[in-house]
This record gives sequence, structure tokens and C-alpha cells, in this order.
Amino acid sequence: MNHVNMRLFLAKLPYTQGLPVQLASSLVWNGQRGVQMFFAISGFLITSTSLRRWDSLRKVSLRDFYVLRFARIAPLLLLLLAVLTLLHILDLGDFVVPARTGGLGRAFVAALTFHINVLEAHRGYLPGSWDVLWSLSVEEVFYLGFPAACRLLGGGKLFIAVLIAFVMLGPFGRTVLARGNEVWQEYSYLGGMDAIALGCLTAIALARFRMHDAVAHIIGGLGAALLIVSLCFSRQLEAWGLERIGVDMSITAVGTCMVIAATAQSGWRSSALLNPLKALGERSYEVYLTHMFVVFSLFGLFVIAGKPPAAVPILFISTILAAGFLGEWVARCYSEPMNRLLRSYWGENPSRIGAVIDDRSFLATDNQTD
Repeated sequence: MNHVNMRLFLAKLPYTQGLPVQLASSLVWNGQRGVQMFFAISGFLITSTSLRRWDSLRKVSLRDFYVLRFARIAPLLLLLLAVLTLLHILDLGDFVVPARTGGLGRAFVAALTFHINVLEAHRGYLPGSWDVLWSLSVEEVFYLGFPAACRLLGGGKLFIAVLIAFVMLGPFGRTVLARGNEVWQEYSYLGGMDAIALGCLTAIALARFRMHDAVAHIIGGLGAALLIVSLCFSRQLEAWGLERIGVDMSITAVGTCMVIAATAQSGWRSSALLNPLKALGERSYEVYLTHMFVVFSLFGLFVIAGKPPAAVPILFISTILAAGFLGEWVARCYSEPMNRLLRSYWGENPSRIGAVIDDRSFLATDNQTD
């Protein structure tokens, strides 16, 4: 919704006139908070899966960790870059990388070496389908160092201290260290890694401690309250100066991790009514990397139709549905088959790439301290 809104905003279509400012902000300007929530979920999933796969963070295999990440991330990323390169060569407006940003070659190298965010902070924004790779840059740079830190620091107190340091540095990454660069305030490594680190800490805590159900409910409720404040009262947080000191995004990440902790500990399962949202979550990588094709296509049709204000809700809904279906199709037909093929080729079995341990629950194991 944020990216559809940006197209409408650039087209100077005042479709939010008459809506309360906070309502419009919550609906269509919350993309950055959405990414922050994703970072927290990512950190939790990677750490909890590593604990189940290797039983201990100090036993994480560098080779196998990187193989698994490559199998999941690289096939779709390389396909996307090939398609974007072709569209640039064909001179299709929404996909042409401008010379001021270094051109196609510079963007291609930045995408492959996970510093799209750095490039945009220095040269300006890339086209939308390239721009979304900034968050992948933050995430993958974190995971480049994650397994080595697990092995060197043993997943113990020193490792936890490093993660806490990332959490503490997050607000500084979004403010002081950004030095007034508006792009870097949102796209910096430290500005996103605090949420990933919080997700990692949540997984480690749940591996060590079992909360009483009443405590889990309280933590879940407080986390939901923090998310409601962050997503629905962001203007008030801004008025209090929390955005200026970079704490607003920290609140979003903390609230997300509290909800994660409560739901993971309790084994809560969502209603079948939420299955479409769950499916979007399961295909989030495919949806995220491909959704700008849908945004550009449907917005182009919207422009051809004369940009009727009454059709704006249809534009939003149809974009979300089409992006979801595209992500599902790409996952089923390409990224998941490639993921399984590469894992099989490199030997995903207990003797080489440790299969995820299914016969024990790491959440219920009190003596699993690492």
C-alpha cells in the first residue's frame, strides 16, 4: 500500500483529502514500520531454525548456513536482476537506471554485493524494482556475519552482548550516524539490524526459558499495545519527538518481538479466516521482490483510465491481490523448486546439512542454553 501510495503521491492525486491525517498515515505511509516488523520476524526465524537445525548456536556450520541462505535467496534475486537488466536495455521508463546513480552496471554490482542502500544514500533513489533491494542488503549483511559470530562467541553471554549492542545502536543509526541524510535515516545497516538482533534475542530467550501462560498473555497484550501505538498513533509519537531520536522504530520492533514471544510460546494458531494473510507471509520474499511489477502495471492502467479518484480503492485492493498471486506463482514455479534443487545438490541431510530437528521442541527445552 505504501508503494501504490507513492505512485499516487508523485502523480499529485490528492486522494487522501478529507481523511484524518493519522488514518491516512496508518494506511499508506507505514511501509518503513512494516519492514522493521519483517526484520524482527526474520531474526527470530533464522535463529530459531538454526537452534533446531544444529541444536546449539556454537555448532552452526558456516558452510551449510551460507548454502541454505544462497539456495533460498539467490535464485529469485538473480532472476530479478536478469529481468531488470533486460527492461533497462529495452528502455522501459519505470525500469531505467538513471546515469546519476551510476547506471545499470553500478546498480547490478550493488545488488549482488548487498549495498543498494549505500548506493542510494550517495546517489539518490533507484527505480522502484531496484529500490526494494535496500532491505535485502541490510538483512543479508547481518547474516553474512551471523554464523561466524555464533561459532566464535559460542552463542553465550558475549554473543548476547553483541546483539544487545546492535539494539542500542539502532536509534543512533537512524539519527546521529545518518548525519542528516534522509535516505540513510531509513536505509542504514544499523537502523535495521537492531530489529533483526531483537528477533535473534527473542529466539534465544525462548530456547532458554519457558514462560507461564499468564505471563505470555501479558507480554502478548503489551506487545500488541505497542504495535497499535506505533502503527495507529505514529503522528503522536512524532509530536513527542520519538522519531527525532530514532526510538519510534525501536518501539515497533520491541512490540513485534513481544507478540512473537507470546504466540510462539503458547503455540497459538490463527483462524482459517486469516489464511490469506498467512499465505502472504509465507511468500513474503517472492511478493516483496516482484510486487513492483504489479504496482507499475496496474498504476499504468489507472493512468490510462484517466486516474479516476473513485477507482483508487480498487487500485489498492487489486494490487494487493495480484501481488499475492504473482508471489505464489513465482514461489511454486521457480524459487521453491530451485531452493529444493540446490539444497538436494549440496546434500541437505543430517550428515551434511543438518536437517531441522523435528522430534524435540526447542521452545520447551530448558537445558538448551546455547
